[in-house]
Amino acid sequence: MACLAEPIWCAARSERRSRAVRGPGGRRRRSRWLAAAVLFALSISAAPRAPAADEPPDAASGSVADLGAIERAFEQVAARVAPTVVGIRAQRRYAAALPVGDAGGENAAVEQLVVVNACGTIISAEGLILTNEHVVQAAVDIEVLFHDGRKLPATVVSSDPRSDLAVISVARSGLSPATLGDWEAVTRGQWAIVIGNPFGLGSDGKLSVSVGVIANLDRQLPGLGEVDDRFYSDMVQVTAPINPGNSGGPLLDSAGRLIGVNTQIASPSGASAGIGFAIPVDIVNRVVPELIRHGRLTRPILGVKVWPDNVTRQLGLEGVLLREVPETSAAGKAGLRGTVVTRDGRIRQLGDLVLKIDDRPTPGQNALLDALEQYKVGDDVRVTFRRDDQEQVVTVRLQAME
Repeated sequence: MACLAEPIWCAARSERRSRAVRGPGGRRRRSRWLAAAVLFALSISAAPRAPAADEPPDAASGSVADLGAIERAFEQVAARVAPTVVGIRAQRRYAAALPVGDAGGENAAVEQLVVVNACGTIISAEGLILTNEHVVQAAVDIEVLFHDGRKLPATVVSSDPRSDLAVISVARSGLSPATLGDWEAVTRGQWAIVIGNPFGLGSDGKLSVSVGVIANLDRQLPGLGEVDDRFYSDMVQVTAPINPGNSGGPLLDSAGRLIGVNTQIASPSGASAGIGFAIPVDIVNRVVPELIRHGRLTRPILGVKVWPDNVTRQLGLEGVLLREVPETSAAGKAGLRGTVVTRDGRIRQLGDLVLKIDDRPTPGQNALLDALEQYKVGDDVRVTFRRDDQEQVVTVRLQAME
């Protein structure tokens, strides 16, 4: 897995325009000739064939006019949403130790500067911008590039590592905020549009557009971001090409409405090209208002430590096996118990196996975390668990994660 923010080690690379990058005029002429050739081929192949008995008439006619309408629709969406998307350049400084003199000598402390290219979506006319937390994490300087070429410094309003979302602010008003889409209407196979800043090429304010479809929904990315306490659940998988530098940029539907935040690339080789994933807009709707109002997100928890899923499966169990349950935790106050381990590391008594939170099954840790994300601190939930081969139910009042 790889984050879509593209870091550039300034000491190792200078910025210059590659001769291999053609001007926008050349690309447009070439794409028009290609489109004309494709449409001509479609019209020739479709004309002499009569529709089959079980085939809709439009499928046999080729619907060349519809292809043109789709192309114009994409052009209109790209033009309309351009003012709502920004490029981001975040600078991070790292302290490093470099050896000096002979081997075994002292190290010299140096400072390294890293520039991260990414994107953001304007969510308020008064200068609030949505992006990924991993874009602005540890940033000492953030610059926002608008579609009109204007550049402004930005500050972090609030960020949340678990959801990998952040809100930054610039001193500019009268901006064009994005229109939020209806997450309940998003379906697999629908058109998807990505606008971003791949490899920092949008330094002129003109960000890149790519088109694809929603490949799948509710994708889990277990293990990714555990060091930074990130939780990638219910991710959107998209076929539209995305690259490093697209982090924090918008995933749009065919009407130009925001349905996700581009976040990750999955690649078996670890290369920049791979399968793209975005955070769905329903998570944005849950997290961002609280980040803006309170400056942080307070999460509800049971207050327990659990065994890894692979350990639970090795024991022939399906659920979340409790490892430690402090008496002062929400789960401890409700009577749940953890695993008892002897001094030599042997298990003397298994902890409770959590099966459901209310009506939500919890076959593993991700399912448990995802279930708890639906509640607030202080909510009462019914926890179904198994102890000594008997199912039981207790009510737990969720506490705040410190």
